[in-house]
Parts: sequence; structure tokens; C-alpha cells
Amino acid sequence: MLVLVCISGNAAAEPLKVVATFSILGDLTQRVGGERIEVLELVGPEADAHVYQPTPADAKMIAQAGLVVVNGYGFEGWIDRLIRSSGYRGKIVMASAGVRSLRLRQPPGEAQDRYTHDGEIDPHAWQDLSNALRYVDNIAQALSAADPAGQGIYRANAEKYKREIVALDNEIRMSFNAIPPEQRRVVTSHDAFGYFSRAYGIGFISPVGINTDAEPSAGDVGRIIRQIRRERIRAVFMESISDPRLLERIRQESGARIGGTLYSDALSKPDGPAATYLDMMRYNARTLATALAQ
Repeated sequence: MLVLVCISGNAAAEPLKVVATFSILGDLTQRVGGERIEVLELVGPEADAHVYQPTPADAKMIAQAGLVVVNGYGFEGWIDRLIRSSGYRGKIVMASAGVRSLRLRQPPGEAQDRYTHDGEIDPHAWQDLSNALRYVDNIAQALSAADPAGQGIYRANAEKYKREIVALDNEIRMSFNAIPPEQRRVVTSHDAFGYFSRAYGIGFISPVGINTDAEPSAGDVGRIIRQIRRERIRAVFMESISDPRLLERIRQESGARIGGTLYSDALSKPDGPAATYLDMMRYNARTLATALAQ
């Protein structure tokens, strides 16, 4: 009888296996789930989900999961095929559902590239901390449905995490208030910061659309160089997941300086400056504020 009780107790303590499509979602999910879950990430730190190529091991991982967490809005263009191939029939939660979304707008007079279509929803909603509150609620609800016994823990973890998110949101807003609006213009590798721009009043210009796999035309690059000169944009920022050569060329021809490296679609490795979602948002804000204040 004692043996049976012990076995039953161990089975009950088995953590819920949750697959998150990329590192930012993985961190958000882990903060809500805590010790009751085991988070497995398909696209890890410092890796680009836009160009990721799934493997048979990924399909096996999903097949064994109790929950799959995706961003949605086309961010993971490969996820539907991967889930079908895995045979997974469980719950899939779109973490960005219900966010205050941002629609892409093609600048007047520019050709539409094959990756960015006018009117599509920008998937990078986590770049606005107020949207992260919705992510957390969606994840907590999905975890509670998959593991009803843990509902109280998930809700408590979510509420604590949301307080941290709100505090950081206020901190970031205050840091940019000291910078004159006319100085808040920067250049980045790809168009991943639309939500950050809307939330915190920073203007971002990029030679590539929302997908890092796109190739900018010579005309796009020339237009940005002219805009940097005309508007006296202070800094060009590299991205951790992007090839720096294009921005280095833009910097050289425009006379702008390198303001630092930003994290857009992936966290850093654990020993880096952006190992968690909150660390990433804080690091990006401080890097931008420091460069723009000079």
C-alpha cells in the first residue's frame, strides 16, 4: 500500500510539459507556470524564429506536450505544418490573442515586398509591456485549463508578474520623458519595434520589413541613408539576430554612430544582458535612452 501511495504521489508531481515556440514566450510561460511546468522552447536564445527550420525532434517534442504556446499573427510561419506533422491534438494557446494590435502600413510610393503586406498585423506585440499583460493572462488561463489543480498557483504567479511588468513599463516611460521628442529617431535592422514605438514615443526606421528573411532593395537603403542625413538621426542600432553588415554600411554612408545592440525577437543566453523578458525590455530601453541622450 505504501509503495502504491508513493508512486501515485510521484505521478501527481510530474510537471506539465509545455512547448513554447521561441525564447520570449518560453520565459513568459515559465514565470506563470513556475515549478508546476516544464517549458521546452523550439527556438532558443539568440535564434531567429523568422528563418527557423523545424526538425523531426521538434515534432516529437510537440507530440509529447500537454500544451503548446504560440505567438500567432504569422510570426511562426512554420508552426502549423510542424503541429500537423507531430500529430498533436491538444490545446494550442495564441498568447497574443486580444492585444491592442498594430497594422502594418507600407510607406506611400514604395513597392510592397513579398514578406510584408499592407494591413497585416505586426506580430511583435510583446514589444509593448502593456500587451505583455494580455500574454500573461492568456497563458495563465491556458495553464489552468490544462492543469486545473494548479489554477490558484498560476493566477498568483500571473498577478505577481503583472505587477513587475507594470512597474517596468512606468520606469521606461519616465526614462524617455527626459529626451526631447525630436531626438527620438533611430535605425534598426528590421521592423520589429512598431509596438515599442507606439508605446514609448521612439521613431524606428529599418531597411527590412517585419521578416528578417527579406532583402532590402538598393532604393530602400538609399532612402534610409538620405533620411538619416536629412533628419539628423543620431544612432543606428544592431540587432542580436540580424547580420550587422547592412547597418554597418548604412552607418558608414550616413555618418550616424552605432548606438548599441538591441534584442527584438529572442532573448540573450543566460549570461547575457537580456536573459529574461523583463531584462530584455529594460536593457533595450536603457540602451536606447543612453544613445539618444548623447
